This record gives sequence, C-alpha cells and structure tokens, in this order.
Amino acid sequence: MTPLPAGSPLYTRQHYIDWIRVLAFMLLIFFHCSMPFVRFGWEVKNEEHSLFLDRLIIWMHQWRLPLLFFISGVGVNFSLRRRSVLAFFGERVVRLFIPLLFAMFFTIPLQVYFEKLQEGLIHESYWTFYPSVWTFIPYPEGTLSWSHMWFVVYLFVFTILLLPAFGLFKIKAIQNLKLKADPFFRHPLANLALAIPFIWFYFSLYIRWPIQGSLLDDWFLFNSSMAFYFVGFFLGDLPSFWETCEKYRKLFLGVSLATLVVLFWKFYWNVELPKQQDASLYIYGVFDGLHIWANILTAIGFARRYLNFTNPWLTYLTAAVYPFYILHQTIIVSTGYYVVQWHAPIAVKLVVLIVICFGAILAIYHFLIRPFIVTRILYGVRWRK
Repeated sequence: MTPLPAGSPLYTRQHYIDWIRVLAFMLLIFFHCSMPFVRFGWEVKNEEHSLFLDRLIIWMHQWRLPLLFFISGVGVNFSLRRRSVLAFFGERVVRLFIPLLFAMFFTIPLQVYFEKLQEGLIHESYWTFYPSVWTFIPYPEGTLSWSHMWFVVYLFVFTILLLPAFGLFKIKAIQNLKLKADPFFRHPLANLALAIPFIWFYFSLYIRWPIQGSLLDDWFLFNSSMAFYFVGFFLGDLPSFWETCEKYRKLFLGVSLATLVVLFWKFYWNVELPKQQDASLYIYGVFDGLHIWANILTAIGFARRYLNFTNPWLTYLTAAVYPFYILHQTIIVSTGYYVVQWHAPIAVKLVVLIVICFGAILAIYHFLIRPFIVTRILYGVRWRK
C-alpha cells in the first residue's frame, strides 16, 4: 500500500476535527463554570452544591480530557505532513511552552489570589499579593502554579517523549508499513477494540496513582493521556478508521449509552468511584474505558457526517480556542469569588458565570490578543493571520 497522495480527502482540511476541538473547549467552559457548585474541591466554592451538577460533572470528567488529548494527537499527524520533526518541535515550543510560562506568571496568579482570599489566608489587595509569585515557591505553599495549564504541560512533555516515534513515522518504509493496518479498521469491532489498553490502565494504575495533574507520581493520568495522544497521531491518516466511525456512528452511540446506563447505576448516581482494587474497580474499568472510547468514536462519526464544513465562525473560533482555554479558568475564579456570595439560586449563578466568562474572553481575545503579534504569541495564536 502506498502513502495517501497529497490530494487525498484525508490530507485536506478536516473541518469536523476543528468543530470537535472548538465544541470540546466550549464544553470545558461550562464544566469549570459548574465547579463552584459541586462537592469536589476547586478554587472558589459556593456554600451549597447541586447533586444534579455533581452527577453531570463526574460523568463529563471521565471523557472530556481523553477527547482533547486524542484530537491533539490527530493535530500532530496533520502538522507533521507539512513540516519536519525539528520544525514541528520548534513550533510546539513557541505555541505551548511560551504561553505556559506567561500564564503561570501573569494570568494564573489572579486565581490563586481569589482562592486564598476566600479561604481567609490573605486579606490584602492583589497588587500587594502579586509579587509573591516571584519568590518561585510552588502552589499551594506559594503562588506559582500551572493550575489548569497542566494540560499544556502534559502535551509538551508528551511531545518531547514521542518525538522519536514521530520521526520514525516520517520514514517512508515505516509509514507504508503502518498504512497496511488500514483495512483492519473497516470493521466496527476493530475500532472498539482500541479501548482495551485504556481499560488495562484502570486495572493496573487507577488505584495506586490517583489523578493529580501534577506530572510526577501521576501514572494513571499520565500514561492514559499519552496513549490517547499517540493513538490520535497514529490513526490520523488511516482512512478506514474515520470512515468506519461515520458509517457505524449509531452503533458507537448505542455502546456509549449502554455503558453509560451501567456507570450511572453503579457509580455516578451516588457520585462514588472505586477506591479499592476489587470487583467494583474491574467493572468500572471495563465500562468506563469502553464508554470513553465509544464517546470519542461517536463524536468523530457524527461530526464527520454533519459538521464537515467551514464558515467564518469556525475560522474565528479555531484560532480563538487556545486563548479561550488559557483565560477561562482565571476569569471564572475571579468572577466566581463574587458570584458565589450572592443570595440567588445555583442556576442563576451558573448562567451568570457562563455569560460573563464567554463575554469577557471574547472581548479580551478580539480587542487585546488577536490584533497584536506579541499577544498572539503569548497566547499561543499563530502570529500570522
């Protein structure tokens, strides 16, 4: 089997991938706007929590990041078609590492300030508090934190670790060998079988290494996330995988819903996940691993069928999505500190947070980031429009 020609449909812009990325990041804003109102720990908290949001958030938390890591891996595949591995890595340094450092020193400290303010640990103005970031004492003892930017930290580390593999697949003979696997994915069970490694991570790592987002001593999240990232890269130019996702999208949706019923019945309804290496963990691992992967297959299938088009909104939001991600949590925390003090129903507070967050991010991006080369670089936007 020869490599796909440059004019192949899979080598042109796949707009449905852009839609998945944009919608996933928009969903992330809803997710974090809900966090003050659930029982799980977060930067600022409402006095009361919503059991409905508890159940919704614990479910969303299972698959939202695997989807983003997978799509990021697909993006690597697309990117390496146009540039060398060295040029790709240089671009990753500019678009991941520089925005990460800038956020840690100039964006995230604001949310650390409001968290400590609500906890009663400080009683000073932000301008008095801010210089503490330059003591370089890590959070929580100090101010320096990567907070929600842990996702970017992991992406950057994964990119470094997988560079040799990316380089190998630039070799024509190895790429041709990989393409021989393409017919395997014409059957829907082949696509579903890719859930097996993710199920195994639950059995082997989930209890011993609870999720932290701390990079070190975080082997369940680290290994499973890197696997989603690599699988996205590997499958990016295998046409049968993507065609099968679309053709059998309803089957994959059925698998997703069936596993969801079991997960809600056994775990999510009571908002309780396994804490021991017992039968409960193995049930959870099988159904949650399959559910996450089926969600990804379903999203690809329906997006490829109904969202494979572009328009000015998609073009605008595709460029804006990374600044949205960098800014969203700081805006939610700093706004949420005041909103949670209102005497109002949770639903009202949640809607206000979502509206303010979207409005503030859109204004900052459109008027302060998008027009200027320096701010585009600092927020991970391509410096050429």
